[in-house]
Amino acid sequence: MNTRFTFCMIKPDAFKNDSVSDILLEILKAGFKIRGIKITMLTKGKAEQFYDIHQGKDFFDRLTSFMSSGPVMAMVLERPDAVESLRALIGKTDPAQAAEGTIRRKFGTDTTHNAVHAADSYENAEREWSFFFSKREIY
Repeated sequence: MNTRFTFCMIKPDAFKNDSVSDILLEILKAGFKIRGIKITMLTKGKAEQFYDIHQGKDFFDRLTSFMSSGPVMAMVLERPDAVESLRALIGKTDPAQAAEGTIRRKFGTDTTHNAVHAADSYENAEREWSFFFSKREIY
């Protein structure tokens, strides 16, 4: 397991609010290197597949509908202790509870519309980036 890599996705609300470049700049200023990047649109079915670990939870339909409502930017990022570093940078899921200065605090509005998704473990990071990228697309 490589602890230098993680997965991040900028969500449709960031595109709608025109904050994608600001979020990307914060990630880069925090020392992350982009090793894979693409903008795409998820279908409802693909969003359900990506978030299948949350199937059956009360927010699943709301989340997958939202995630298929506009473009997303999927990224493979590199930095020492990547998962922990990115999770600290983005803040808690609920922007109101996220620490000052975190991405979700600055750009999110609620637990669904919170600007970014980040892997919560190295195992999930690899599973998540494999959803969007082939090995050939990551350098």
